[in-house]
Amino acid sequence: MHFTLQKRNKTWMPAINLSIVGLVVYIMACPASSMDVLVHNQINVLNGTVVRIQCIFTSCYKMDVNKFAMNWTYQENTNETEEMFMTYKKGMMPLRTDRFSDRVQFVGNLEKNDLSITLSDVQLSDEGVYNCYVRNPPDRIQGHGIINMFVVTELPPPRDSTIAVAIGASVGGALALLILSMVVVKCIRRHKKQELISDEQKMEEEGKLDAEGGPEEGTKKAFLPEDV
Repeated sequence: MHFTLQKRNKTWMPAINLSIVGLVVYIMACPASSMDVLVHNQINVLNGTVVRIQCIFTSCYKMDVNKFAMNWTYQENTNETEEMFMTYKKGMMPLRTDRFSDRVQFVGNLEKNDLSITLSDVQLSDEGVYNCYVRNPPDRIQGHGIINMFVVTELPPPRDSTIAVAIGASVGGALALLILSMVVVKCIRRHKKQELISDEQKMEEEGKLDAEGGPEEGTKKAFLPEDV
């Protein structure tokens, strides 16, 4: 770590070099455990076909071919021992095994952090757990992707989207009619309520007029001259 000293008012004050500040900011933005491994957690494969098993890692650090390491392993299930069938140590090295023979190929791109492989002529016995381990110093934590592969003898029939669209349109139309009818009923009720209020106001006004006119007639009758 480099420091420069500046003299100011007879006191010595350390001034941190700008490059150190930049390094601290970089470390804060990219912690040591910054690696992520992206895989499909579960894949269904048709028996006898070729499958691409994806494994892509992300890291704040550029890959150093002299330090980078990765392994592909297989397990019949999570309780079984892992069997390594591909590794990378200064170069990609497929490992010939009795299970896969030469059916596994590396098809990724190291420059794009892509460690994907293909498995050809998939067999029912290939079903199991595939592990993608990645180590990219100075990342301290080893990345690990887990893929559960299921081998099927036939693929499920494709879903008929027209039925779903028809059902959705019917439900949408019914909801629209329901909302429209509720609005119409509400408007009719509001209109009737306004008419009732208007009628009540008219009756009140007529009652006031009758009340005001009654005393005047009574007064006039009280002061009529009597017959002589």
